[in-house]
Amino acid sequence: MKKILVLFVFCSIGMITKAQDYRNAIGIRGGFSSGITFKHLKSNNRGFEGILSWHPSGFTITGLYEVHKAAAFGTPRLNWYYGGGAHIGFYNDRPRYYRYYPDYPNRTFVAMGADGIIGIEYNIREIPLNFSFDLIPRLNLLYPAFWVDPGLSIRLYF
Repeated sequence: MKKILVLFVFCSIGMITKAQDYRNAIGIRGGFSSGITFKHLKSNNRGFEGILSWHPSGFTITGLYEVHKAAAFGTPRLNWYYGGGAHIGFYNDRPRYYRYYPDYPNRTFVAMGADGIIGIEYNIREIPLNFSFDLIPRLNLLYPAFWVDPGLSIRLYF
């Protein structure tokens, strides 16, 4: 009887800790960093997200490592996640703090920095669609700046 009880507990824990209904998802992200997003999740509820976003003067590539947790607020298929990563951006413009110097020439520059992420997502089982809202605090190390980038993503998962 003890063996059956232990097996039941381990199986229940395995079902509770399963946070995702998908392995890969691709879609669009709207926010300060609007663009294309791709997520790949491993079986241990950890995964990677890549965001390619563009701006009027350039583009940014962001890579994030994420940890996913199941059943936010006790709701099935509503999951939350957190993690961190980095970004690199390429721009053809003057850095923001040179706007007071109109004679400073426009030029190409690179911005790099560290990112965090915290978000919540809902997976629709009937159609392979995923909606997520997240906050990405960003810290530029080259051309120092700090901001929080809210975003809404819609992805097809497979």
